[in-house]
Amino acid sequence: MSVVDAPAGHEGAWTDSHCHLQDLDDLDAALARAVEAGVARVVCIGTGLETSRRAVEIARRASGIAASAPSASPLAWATVGLHPHDARDGVESVAGLARQLAAVPPAGWRPPGAVVGIGECGLDYHYDHSPRERQREAFAAQVALARELDLALVVHTRDAWDDTFAVLAGEGVPERTIVHCFTGGPDEARRCLDAGAYLSFSGIVTFKSAGDVREAAAICPLDRMLVETDAPYLAPVPHRGEQNEPRRIPVVGQALAAVKRLPAREVAAATRANAQVVFAIGPDETTGAAPPRAASAGDRRAPTGSQ
Repeated sequence: MSVVDAPAGHEGAWTDSHCHLQDLDDLDAALARAVEAGVARVVCIGTGLETSRRAVEIARRASGIAASAPSASPLAWATVGLHPHDARDGVESVAGLARQLAAVPPAGWRPPGAVVGIGECGLDYHYDHSPRERQREAFAAQVALARELDLALVVHTRDAWDDTFAVLAGEGVPERTIVHCFTGGPDEARRCLDAGAYLSFSGIVTFKSAGDVREAAAICPLDRMLVETDAPYLAPVPHRGEQNEPRRIPVVGQALAAVKRLPAREVAAATRANAQVVFAIGPDETTGAAPPRAASAGDRRAPTGSQ
């Protein structure tokens, strides 16, 4: 049984646009806690062949498609991708899995349990677990794959902004692109927004040292903003040091609401709608309507000073 709206007393029905459910302890209990916290939807992210397969399995099971569905769970979708840490492994097997699973349904939107994105992929020059040239090659291949399959692109970038933009420019930015766990400041935010990307904010926005991230959130238009946990990582204040879970998404959303000087319910509704568009997921559980198509990159270049 999946949740379709927020329980009474919650700010709204939240969507966790990026979490790694494969890595959670006691997954069923975590999913039940997410429902209790008002989380209606989650996107489970793949980082390699096995984690991508597992993401699809979890999304199908959480959405009640596979056998032994949990008693309570948000609706779930999955992505398939190769993390830059493992770029040395090559993208062939991941690309094969994506092509196998990413057929577009007749309705044009992707139902619960479906693959909705490529990633997370990108560049990580902080750890350099794979050679940088291999990272760029793997990232470029996955940008092209997202365009080929008309899937959202989920981007990981750390200490690599210039090369990230160079690869995106070289391959062509997919119509629906997300910069996950945004950690830049206003300048990087403007570059992402000008490229037509959505910015996804994690628990980092609650960290005392993350003033630049909050400044970026302040200039990000509300219709280009997503909220994520990146669970089990990056638990927000005041839960630092704990395993993160999707149930913490309202904490991140409330922090964004404070930055935007908006009610949390408004941020919940906007980020839920944005996730529906960028991942082409639906239909909406409350209306039965399919999501609208994403605007073109030019149309998405809204003034970055607006809410």
